Amino acid sequence: MTTSAAVDPTQHLVRLDAPFTDQKPGTSGLRKSSEQFEKPHYLESFIEAVFRTLPGVQGGTLVLGGDGRYGNRRAIDVILRMAAAHGLSKVIVATAGILSTPAASNLIRKRQAIGGIILSASHNPGGPDGDFGVKVNGANGGPTPASFTDAVYTCTQTLEQYSIVEAPATPVDVPGTHSIGAMQVEVIDGVDDFVQLMQKLFDFDQISELIRGDFPLAFDAMHAVTGPYANKLFEGLLGAPAGSVRNGIPLEDFGKGHPDPNLTYAHDLADLLLKGDDYRFGAACDGDGDRNMILGEHCFVNPSDSLAVLTANATLAPAYAGGLAGVARSMPTSSAVDVVAKELGINCFETPTGWKFFGNLLDAGEITLCGEESFGTGSNHVREKDGLWAVLFWLQILAERRCSVSEIMRQHWARFGRHYYSRHDYEAVASDAAHGLYDRLEGMLPGLIGQSFAGRSVSGADNFSYTDPIDQSVTQGQGLRILLEDGSRVVVRLSGTGTKGATIRVYLESYVPSSGDLNQNPQIALADMIQGINALAEIKERTGMDKPTVIT
Repeated sequence: MTTSAAVDPTQHLVRLDAPFTDQKPGTSGLRKSSEQFEKPHYLESFIEAVFRTLPGVQGGTLVLGGDGRYGNRRAIDVILRMAAAHGLSKVIVATAGILSTPAASNLIRKRQAIGGIILSASHNPGGPDGDFGVKVNGANGGPTPASFTDAVYTCTQTLEQYSIVEAPATPVDVPGTHSIGAMQVEVIDGVDDFVQLMQKLFDFDQISELIRGDFPLAFDAMHAVTGPYANKLFEGLLGAPAGSVRNGIPLEDFGKGHPDPNLTYAHDLADLLLKGDDYRFGAACDGDGDRNMILGEHCFVNPSDSLAVLTANATLAPAYAGGLAGVARSMPTSSAVDVVAKELGINCFETPTGWKFFGNLLDAGEITLCGEESFGTGSNHVREKDGLWAVLFWLQILAERRCSVSEIMRQHWARFGRHYYSRHDYEAVASDAAHGLYDRLEGMLPGLIGQSFAGRSVSGADNFSYTDPIDQSVTQGQGLRILLEDGSRVVVRLSGTGTKGATIRVYLESYVPSSGDLNQNPQIALADMIQGINALAEIKERTGMDKPTVIT
């Protein structure tokens, strides 16, 4: 299918009554309510700043797609017409605009694009009353650096007009080639390239043999972007029975659900695996497909442990059979992978939260695997975390070792010890209250050293900073740490991924060697630390919340 749209050259500039002003976009892009993005000139102004800032726009190729949430189609039409006005030679769009974040990263790299625009608010709810987001990835396929987002923000402060052409909406429901003036729009199946990449990384015959045997699995796409990918992978190529993929049709409001793969928001899947006996394996991914939750029969795999298990078993996958260059984790992630890396004799890097920090290490060849405690894991195959990749990796390990998920975890802890770990999220806290709690706690840190906390001496307390070993850039203020003499720790951070108030995240970690008690409930094992930080930070008094919104 080929179409050509006439362009009205007299309608290129739209003048603004006032400069576009907003909060500075973060590593996850600009994320606001759907209502905010529908205000006149709001989306257009941000995209104008992006096109003025992104290198190589004139004559370049751009990748475009999103997670299918409300606003996705309108945004694609706007961005295509603005791309034509700014002189791009080609925009590659996924059919129906459905493109996962890791698939976008792969396409950018494969097609040597100048970058990509990903329309998603990740794991936030969608719909007219939900959230929308615009994220920009660079030519390496990964999130753009802080210098880029700073430049975009600066541009928006003085913006007086934006460029857009008048043209009919480009049809994107089926593959085909179209044009808007001199710019080509190539609509492709957004699933194919990603599936081909996965087939190069894993042994699909071996995984299929496992799945076609007595191995019932359930995958919850949460009515988000991974549905089409999972249907082709699990039910199509690997032979899982029809219905193994649940909630597989992307919906603008995610079926009125919250597309965040954790025990709270994916509770139906969790109940199937943790309370029932009908499934051997379960997994879920988030709105844009870059996060994952792994479950076994009566077994939840903590994301920090998942990274450690993948590292310890990496050579079972064809793509990593030669071993790993190194690994990296975000600072709040438990140090379970550190212990594995030490035994393997490879480097383990501790970075701030944000995938762009892994990107530098990946591009430099310093690491092969990386991960965050927020259900994100990935490798050097793309420059984003990749939910379906992690699910396939677990299936590869299970196909090789022929045991249950819980057996893998027990064997791992018996070898490396167990890092009891939990994250407590207090969501939608009034901004003043959240920052007041955080600032007060930060001021207390110097006085905590040498004091008793949860029955142990505090050996260190700071606000984490990071010097990038590749470009020597310094990133400060990444989270408050209380370090205890036995290696346990508490971390407190404020998150900006929500659009209503602030989220206070409390991370708790306690290491037990392989000779200790490895079978406790994490909330019980961490009970003294939970009580200690709640009292020290005055969480209940300052937030008015009796318990966390989400416990991981």
